[in-house]
Amino acid sequence: MPFIGVLPERESLFKPAPRREVPVSDAAAWRLNPAHRHIYDKLRLALAAGLTAAPCGVAPMDLGLAPATEVFVKPITNLAGMGLSARALRADEVPLEPGSYWSERLTGTHTSSDCLVQDGEPRWFAHTRGSDEKDASRPLYWQIGAELPEVEAWVGDWVRRTLGGYTGLCNIELIGGRPIEAHLRGSNGFFDLYGPDFLPAWVALVDGESFSPPPPIPGGYVISVFGEADLSAANRQAAEALGVKVQPDPSTPGRAAILRCRERKAGFEAYRRLTGRALV
Repeated sequence: MPFIGVLPERESLFKPAPRREVPVSDAAAWRLNPAHRHIYDKLRLALAAGLTAAPCGVAPMDLGLAPATEVFVKPITNLAGMGLSARALRADEVPLEPGSYWSERLTGTHTSSDCLVQDGEPRWFAHTRGSDEKDASRPLYWQIGAELPEVEAWVGDWVRRTLGGYTGLCNIELIGGRPIEAHLRGSNGFFDLYGPDFLPAWVALVDGESFSPPPPIPGGYVISVFGEADLSAANRQAAEALGVKVQPDPSTPGRAAILRCRERKAGFEAYRRLTGRALV
């Protein structure tokens, strides 16, 4: 059986193929995991973590927030791009928007953690740290393979409490150590930097074969090129010469390309050449 939901430009990465259906997209993960699809309810996730949150229609001021307090509004469940329609608003400007909720706005470091899970028990982690530089709340780049012991402890506990009986890959994103969304799939755009043992170990796990956790990931950087960029053949070749892979991105609104590299300096230089802008 193939992996389900792989973008055409990424198909070469997903080998070997598993014997069972394994989801790569959120829509496929929701369909194939009926016992655990509740994690896609972001309001439930927020309330379980002790955040101040409610469906749109419940005024934030009724839960003690001041009118000028900034909150985050987003769909309760969104399988077509988890960040779509998310935005920050004043508490007194939250709309009566069916199917959406508001939550206290979190601050701090944005992290994304993948976890291989065997019958509800975490067996392996890959952590990624987002940059402080943002484009509409989206990190401009991610450090793959970050050391995040406190996050790992939190994620491990969350997996044990939330995913009993689940076997496969999952992901959870935190801001300031508190959850914003979870997925029954991994951070697909980071897999290139997880090393050669990751995909075979994942496939062995889901196929019920002998499983050994892969080694710690070698890591690197994934850089989003938001806005205008010169993706001419000459500029792409120059980036490749620096050891930076350039993937045009026709799927994500506002993002021209994705850069992947082992070395931060090389990635930043490729970004400068493509955009005329510097990263810090």
